[in-house]
Amino acid sequence: MTGSFAHPWWLLALLVPIAAAAAYVVVDKRKRRRSIAFGNFTVVADVTGPGHPWLRHVPVAALLAALAVLAVAMAGPMAETKVARNRATIMLVVDVSLSMSATDVEPDRLTTAKQAGREFIESLPDDLNVGLVTFAGRAQTPVMPTTDHDTVARALDGATLDSATATGDAIAAAQSAILQFGEQVRGPDGPPPAAIVLLSDGKQTIPAELDDPRGAYTAADEAAKIGLPIHTISFGTRDGVVNIDGQVLEVPNDDESLMEIARRTEGEFHSAASLDELRDVYGALTDEIGYELRRSEKPRPWMAASFVLLVISAGSSLVLGRRVP
Repeated sequence: MTGSFAHPWWLLALLVPIAAAAAYVVVDKRKRRRSIAFGNFTVVADVTGPGHPWLRHVPVAALLAALAVLAVAMAGPMAETKVARNRATIMLVVDVSLSMSATDVEPDRLTTAKQAGREFIESLPDDLNVGLVTFAGRAQTPVMPTTDHDTVARALDGATLDSATATGDAIAAAQSAILQFGEQVRGPDGPPPAAIVLLSDGKQTIPAELDDPRGAYTAADEAAKIGLPIHTISFGTRDGVVNIDGQVLEVPNDDESLMEIARRTEGEFHSAASLDELRDVYGALTDEIGYELRRSEKPRPWMAASFVLLVISAGSSLVLGRRVP
């Protein structure tokens, strides 16, 4: 394929209708001049035809246009089509730490995250494998990658709050699930493509350092080694607070660490502070992860247009009582 055509050399066929159009114009002008010079006004009237003078050119113009469009069709015009990634694997990783009970996002962060997460799962192609990891002080994998999206959605609905935030453990658990599943469904081209979607609202608390062996940055680096992108979503606002045992604590969202996790793994960073914004983020991720653009030949519209022009040429020739040269 060269440029936007699979067989661009067929575009040389455009020279045929172009040359024919030039010849038609020259011959038509010469015929009119000759008829006028000899005073043969009957021939002039036949040349110009009844009604609008331009109408007599319709049959030939339509025929030449049909040939030009047919040449384009034969060249194999290429177009991009959105195709579902049927063998892909996504691990949805959701923070269920106590900070997710903050009400800066109505009715609260976790309830909103569950609703948007369900919609995201339902929007994915049926044959795409989805798994779930939830995490607070420890990571859990309630559902391994599966095409049973309803099971994943129900597991997300059942997630409950807990203390602390072990982001690194969650990433490691998601990576482990992807590797295990990849070995089970490995094809001749290797395991299917995979990605992690990580939603969190606060910074890691277990362990204290992000570069710790169990830390989020260390886990991200391990994911990067196998080409596993992590798309991160920072959810919430800077004004979030929670009431724990009568103590009001500020729980602002943490963009910095999530941004760095995405950068290290060549993933995408997103932020959302409402249900609608989270829906938009998941919608973008659905297109990015659930589908791919494939280029293929699309000659049919051009062939249909060529056929229509041929019909116009033949029909107008009959109506005007003229032969197409």
